[in-house]
Amino acid sequence: MDKRNALRAGAVSAAATLMMLMSSPAMALVRDDGDDPGASLSVAQTLGLFVVLPIVSFFVIAGLVMLPTLKKK
Repeated sequence: MDKRNALRAGAVSAAATLMMLMSSPAMALVRDDGDDPGASLSVAQTLGLFVVLPIVSFFVIAGLVMLPTLKKK
C-alpha cells in the first residue's frame, strides 16, 4: 500500500510540473490600454526598498517597544 501511495504522489507531482511547464505566462507580454509603467529601479534602489527599509523599520519599532522597559531600570 505504501508503494502505491508513493507512485500516486509521484505521478501527481510529475503531472502538475508538466502542466506548469507547458502553460503560457498569463498575458504577461501584452500591455493593456492605458498601462503606464514607471521608470525601472536600479539594483541599489531595489535592495534599499525591499531589504534595508524593512530591516530598519523592524529595529525602529523594536526600539520603540523596548523604550518603556529601559526607562524603568
